Amino acid sequence: MASAIKRNRDSLPVGDLGIIALPSSGILGQKINDYIIQWRAERDHRHKNLPQLTGYARDNYLINISTPRFGSGEGKCVIHDSIRGDDLYILLDVCNYSITYKMRGKTNHMSPDDHFTDLHRTIAAIGGKARRINVIMPFLYESRQSRRTSRESLDCAHALKDLVKMGVENIITFDAHEPRIQNAIPLSGFENFRPIYQFIKGIYRFCPDFSVSPDKLMVISPDEGGTSRAIYMANVLGVDMGMFYKRRDYTRLVNGMNPVVSHEFLGADVAGKDVVILDDMISSGEGVLEIARQLKKRGARRIFICVTFALFANGMQKFDEAYQQGIFTAILSTNLTYQRPELLTRPYYQGCDLSKFVALIIDTLNHDASLSDLLDPVDRINRFLAKKGVVRAKDLL
Repeated sequence: MASAIKRNRDSLPVGDLGIIALPSSGILGQKINDYIIQWRAERDHRHKNLPQLTGYARDNYLINISTPRFGSGEGKCVIHDSIRGDDLYILLDVCNYSITYKMRGKTNHMSPDDHFTDLHRTIAAIGGKARRINVIMPFLYESRQSRRTSRESLDCAHALKDLVKMGVENIITFDAHEPRIQNAIPLSGFENFRPIYQFIKGIYRFCPDFSVSPDKLMVISPDEGGTSRAIYMANVLGVDMGMFYKRRDYTRLVNGMNPVVSHEFLGADVAGKDVVILDDMISSGEGVLEIARQLKKRGARRIFICVTFALFANGMQKFDEAYQQGIFTAILSTNLTYQRPELLTRPYYQGCDLSKFVALIIDTLNHDASLSDLLDPVDRINRFLAKKGVVRAKDLL
């Protein structure tokens, strides 16, 4: 907390800070607001007597808005506070299906399309009165539809271009399914964060006897698309990395995709080692559970499944059964998307709270300061491991 207070003491903010937490991110937005209130109340800013800092330390940064619906299902956004000249940060969770609305007397659960449309409405309600608009969308809308393999739409690229055309200056996301999608808006701000540091801390909380040693730990990518995040974590920890690749049946389509025939493993022997399976999301979960079973057959000791977004689109029963069978030890995920209440009660689940981290991003961007140390957490990881008494071979060189 002290390091957060010491950050950004010398630079002036871009404008008065305003946070718009859409209903899908209300809980996360309140936590972020609480952190920033505390930091700015305790921060001894170098220019605290300048008129530009009159509204710097306040008791609330959340902008009061509402997104009502008409009986037909159509909606609108109403902003109840002044946002003129503010540096605004709009926070939303496009995967929060727990939010509902009434249409023709029936209850509908909001889809990602509904959430994204509410984002459009919010930007339209701002009406160009803000100094800057930043969008924090942890799960990037339509990020799984980021490239064309047949005659199909490129939804994610169009969504990003729409936001830029509406005046959004920075887009903040986490563990984008295809990070190269930022090439669709090459002249606009696009930051993609990965919660590797939070996962390492979470594993230690769940298993205090966790060992970061090349002969006791291995990091696994469940597919070829996620190798970069696994390589990063493995290199920082100084352990081996392996990967699976999917053999698909390209002669048929199931739910719009070529079905996976099998998962083939490339890597060193995992026998007797703890394994971290690192991925961006759990959707149905069939793939990651199949990989965990294969690793168990190869003699893996404990299996930790770390995903940024735990969606559990097809329910949790298969995970409960796999845990009872000893297929995996723990699932770690973040609170960047909606966490169903029953998930929080599972003995194998370890949550990783990223509200403080997102608050740091907002506070730093508001000062137009560098995000380098937040984008690359290697120093924080090393300091954390040093506190745990971890001595790695590369540290002795």
